[in-house]
Amino acid sequence: MKLITNWIITFAFFSGFFFSMPCNRLYAQDKVIAIVNKEVITQKDLNDFMHFMRMQYSKELEGKALEEKLKGMRSDLLNRLIEERIILQKAKEEKIDINQERVKERIDEIKKHYPSEADFEQDLAKQGLVQADLENKIREQIMTYYLIEQKVRSKITVRPEEITSFYQEDKRRFIKAEERLLTVIILDDENMAKTISYQLRLGVKLEELAAKYPFSTDILSASKGQELRQEIEDTVFKLGIGEVSEPVEIDQQFYVFKLDDIIGSQQMSLSQAKDNIREFLVEKKTQKALAEWLDELKKQSYIKIFEN
Repeated sequence: MKLITNWIITFAFFSGFFFSMPCNRLYAQDKVIAIVNKEVITQKDLNDFMHFMRMQYSKELEGKALEEKLKGMRSDLLNRLIEERIILQKAKEEKIDINQERVKERIDEIKKHYPSEADFEQDLAKQGLVQADLENKIREQIMTYYLIEQKVRSKITVRPEEITSFYQEDKRRFIKAEERLLTVIILDDENMAKTISYQLRLGVKLEELAAKYPFSTDILSASKGQELRQEIEDTVFKLGIGEVSEPVEIDQQFYVFKLDDIIGSQQMSLSQAKDNIREFLVEKKTQKALAEWLDELKKQSYIKIFEN
């Protein structure tokens, strides 16, 4: 059984979109495909679910990877929509109140992944939505999160002996991967980035360049398989110690990487691994408890699915 996602995805009609649709499409969109207690789920709810999920996952994925992710969701889409509707109904019954500032913060996070406000609004319009629709869905999403925290996650405990036992069962799983320590130079101008890269490779000190050019720097610790963007991983793991990369463009900024050191793989101690183990065990127990809690909610609910 698939567990619910964090996204709450029931969308309301708004009049401009509703009346602009051709009649045959309108009837198909308005078709009731399920009933959950006193609420109906229509074909439009299902379609809007996919649109909303596309917007959410586009923050992390793009192109083929995004389409494959969405394709893999389609088979259990209605079941997940029913589960989320049940949880949202329970959240409303519990009168969970959400601060509007939390909703605004989440909207602002989404907007950061667009070049401009106009691009954000254009993407919403493509999905047949306005910002008020998105705000409503995010508010429902946070309501659901709070309810799960209250009813499930807050009751999960992991004892110290469970962590020790998990570590002793397979220490090989806790081998710390090779780590690369890098200096990152960040610029807004491509030509300047090429100049900085070239000068560093000639042996000019970074401090000298900082006196001549406007750029910022950061320190990066990187291991293969971490959540690095592919273009960064492809670049930094080709470098030898002391080598400098060509500029890499990411989100309209240019990054130059200098490899400072390589730390070989090593066995993690229990004290080093315990936080990761605790997090893993909490998540594992939470998934099991969430599935049981959700099954109980389903037993208490009226659910009717209309087959095609």
